[in-house]
Amino acid sequence: MAGKKILTRIDYLLTKEKGTIFKDPGGKINICLVYPNTYHIGMSSLGFQGLYTLLNERPDVVCERAFLPDEEDMEEYIRTGTEIISFESKRPLSRFEIIAFSVSFENDYPNILRILELSRIPLRSGQRSRMHPLLIMGGVVAFFNPEPLADFFDFCFIGEAEEMLREFIDAYNNSCNREDLYKRAVGIEGLYIPKFYDVKYFDDNKLSGRAGLNNAPEKIKRRFIKSLDENRLRPSIMTNETEFSNMYLVEAMRGCPWSCRFCATGYIFNPPRRKSSDILKRDINETLSNTSRVGLIGPSLTDYPYITDILCIDGVDFSITSLRASRKSAEIMRSLKGHKSISIAPEAGTERLRRAIDKKITNEDIIETSRLILREGIENLRLYFMVGLPTEEDRDIEGLISLVKTIRSSSDKGNLVLTLSTFIPKPFTPFQWHPMEKTAIVKNRLQMIKKSLTRLGGVRVFHDVQKYAYMQGLFSRGDRRVSHVIEGMGSGNDWQKACRESGIKADFYLFRNFDFHDMLPWEFIDNGTPVKKLWAEYQEALAT
Repeated sequence: MAGKKILTRIDYLLTKEKGTIFKDPGGKINICLVYPNTYHIGMSSLGFQGLYTLLNERPDVVCERAFLPDEEDMEEYIRTGTEIISFESKRPLSRFEIIAFSVSFENDYPNILRILELSRIPLRSGQRSRMHPLLIMGGVVAFFNPEPLADFFDFCFIGEAEEMLREFIDAYNNSCNREDLYKRAVGIEGLYIPKFYDVKYFDDNKLSGRAGLNNAPEKIKRRFIKSLDENRLRPSIMTNETEFSNMYLVEAMRGCPWSCRFCATGYIFNPPRRKSSDILKRDINETLSNTSRVGLIGPSLTDYPYITDILCIDGVDFSITSLRASRKSAEIMRSLKGHKSISIAPEAGTERLRRAIDKKITNEDIIETSRLILREGIENLRLYFMVGLPTEEDRDIEGLISLVKTIRSSSDKGNLVLTLSTFIPKPFTPFQWHPMEKTAIVKNRLQMIKKSLTRLGGVRVFHDVQKYAYMQGLFSRGDRRVSHVIEGMGSGNDWQKACRESGIKADFYLFRNFDFHDMLPWEFIDNGTPVKKLWAEYQEALAT
């Protein structure tokens, strides 16, 4: 039985929601959709909310939600011995037929196991029986490398789940037992069943082979929806207890036409798909009875062809994600008067380095766009840069500093807020073979930037926590053996200590140049981009 404090906290959050779905669980497939982070973060995710709506649209399914307790509530769960419970019916996770994790970030991997431990569910799929729930996983990380989590899950959805989920639920409905479900599921394109693959290694720890069992396909083909008009990912719940307080999130486009060499979004979500103007307007107008606040979602909204027209809709307070450095972005800002913050992402400080990463903007683009945006009266112009990029040198950091100083001198209005991230190589990008930069070099370059810019008026500098950046790099490039690190972190260890205790050499994954002929942990996924094309892009970058 859940403690009173925990129940009170969940009831408080539910009272703040509009659109919560309550269904009688009797005679239906009972699914708990879990976000492996706190309520505040999970309910800010359009993907998580969209799947909740999608599953509950089926009359044969009841889908409820659960989250990682925040720090204060976690102490209460541990003190009272309470299992993680769903919000809607307050049932323990262990009483659901299916637990569906929506995973967007590698840094949330340890949270998955924490949730399972609190729910008294065995961590590894091989330790669970038919009496335990099925564990399935979808989300961005499943698109490009599910292997560090493979031993914990029964099924992984490789690609956009809107199509596959319906087929999987139908297979579940038509199965007489789990063995029958596995036989049916192996034929669903895009569905990955980790236990049906035997992975082997050479003596030097590199992957040597991968064999499919039980008619499992050698390659798993990534699934994606063809049209955003026909497959609308829609939230059902609004609340002020999220990052986007009482805001309705609407997807305008998916995929990015630019395909920068460092960015997974430009490869795993391609081809780019844009919602038609009429459908997007309909989505927006449907929200106005509940809220006037609308968040437009898309990786490059500057490239959405109808963006100016959409932002002119009367009675709507729009919020948008980051813009591309271009004159059009400054024009868009005129439609967003009154907003305090906007973001652009130069990524690198010199044109040479931007050519290497294929970020097709110039210093002039960045400076002029920044000047025009600041002229519109914005309070905070956020600039996103990366440190440790392939081919980066100290002169590129000097160029970054000079670029920011030039932007600052171009206008005395507003503040510049720099966010510096450590480069992490991502699967299915041209930089998937490239190692991370050594920690000491990244640390020195971050200090160089901070020391040079924090003295300037109207400039603030923030950067990621290095230990978490390198943990993310380990999980991004890892194979199944890295699961032991994630498991070891459940004992309260940090990832480095967990590596030592599990005998995993982090340097093997973080700082090793992968060769073209190496078998990569994720290469069993057919992402639609020929590997030779990625390699050619990588070689071109190194020669820049």
